[in-house]
Amino acid sequence: MSKVKLVDIFKHRVTQKYLQRSGVNHAVTVAYNAFDLAVEQNVDVNLAVKAALLHDMGHYEWYRDGKWDYDEYRRHDIHAIKGAERAHKLLIRLGEDRLAAKEVSLAILLHTDSYLPFDLKGKRTALQRVVTEADNMDEQPKGLHHYKEMEKSEAIKLLRKLDKKIAALDSIDEDEKISS
Repeated sequence: MSKVKLVDIFKHRVTQKYLQRSGVNHAVTVAYNAFDLAVEQNVDVNLAVKAALLHDMGHYEWYRDGKWDYDEYRRHDIHAIKGAERAHKLLIRLGEDRLAAKEVSLAILLHTDSYLPFDLKGKRTALQRVVTEADNMDEQPKGLHHYKEMEKSEAIKLLRKLDKKIAALDSIDEDEKISS
């Protein structure tokens, strides 16, 4: 079973459309945060990084009188629901393993509880906690983290590096299986 690479996910037209709304810089930063946290917490790095990259692809831009209205956005936010569905469809289309796509989508769905009438504390899986924590690490007041700039070419360069880091971890895991 071949794994879908981050660069392939990022370059897809669906990803490009939705990451422009939520912020490429934020998505890449959260993916790097998730890598470090997943390694540290012994969580599936491949799934954590994919969920982190795609975690905000359900964002909708709420504007009032031509200005970003953060309060309006928070009041009507369902981005995690929309993002989980979009990510699942995208990953399946790209050939991702169906169970992996499901886990990534659930991590996206539960990376925030801003749309839920109850608190998720203590109810998330380790993967879901990693994605939530990785996102929170880049948080800025009033959603400003979504407006940090990053060129597409820079994002691709950083995601290639991250793909290589994941591949290196995978080869270490394979070596450990062989020697066992």
